[in-house]
Amino acid sequence: MAAAYSEISPNQLMRLIGTPDCPQIVDVITDEDFALDPRLIPSARRVSHAQIHELVPELKEKRVVVICQKGKKLSHGAAALLRTHNIVAEVLAGGNFAWRSAGLPLVPVAAIPEPIVGSYWVTRHRPKIDRIACPWLIRRFVDPAAQFLFVPPAEVTAVANLFNATPFDIENTFWSHRGPLCSFDVMVEEFKLATPAMTRLATVIRAADTNIPDLAPQAAGLLAFSVGLSRQYKNDIDQLEAAMPLYDALYRWARDGYDESHDWPAVTQ
Repeated sequence: MAAAYSEISPNQLMRLIGTPDCPQIVDVITDEDFALDPRLIPSARRVSHAQIHELVPELKEKRVVVICQKGKKLSHGAAALLRTHNIVAEVLAGGNFAWRSAGLPLVPVAAIPEPIVGSYWVTRHRPKIDRIACPWLIRRFVDPAAQFLFVPPAEVTAVANLFNATPFDIENTFWSHRGPLCSFDVMVEEFKLATPAMTRLATVIRAADTNIPDLAPQAAGLLAFSVGLSRQYKNDIDQLEAAMPLYDALYRWARDGYDESHDWPAVTQ
């Protein structure tokens, strides 16, 4: 059965971004329109509408949301083309204009290292907290295809130069601690991803990463899980993949469940 036409609202899409259920977001805005405001919806990739057919092999069996400036001919045409290949492709209702009007986050392209899709990032091996939280943020909100290299601390800079990778969470680099802020805080700031949920999450990560447990009571739990994962996995990539659901859950707590408590036995009248 062929995929059906549908639209998705900005608020509905924002609820999916940052979760494992986020669709592949493809922005087919023209160069002229993009030059007026060079920002992207979090995790989106840009491609010309004339080249949308080239994405068909990698988009098979994926849910896709197509975006253009106003949610009209470019996005509807590109989505319709994808649907001829039985790809579930929706259109963002109102396009980038509607997203901006809703006051939702937009990532400045100038802040994203090249290549924007499939970027390489490098940091110290045996990661804990910041060096797991930052990859989670990048994959969920900036570049879902990003790859992470974990190497001895003394080799981070050389590996970055030789392999066109962006170093992070190491001294004397752009993507690192700044004063009281940890690397995760810096990425949230530079990628313009601050929302109430992200700010709440960043506070927990900073508290755990900089050993200020009084800043957020959840920090002790995050530290315990992080240490446990580092002992459980010898391979850093395996550890990162295992930790992704942990940060997915923390984000959902920060977004939807931060004011929920639990007690037993239940108080009865």
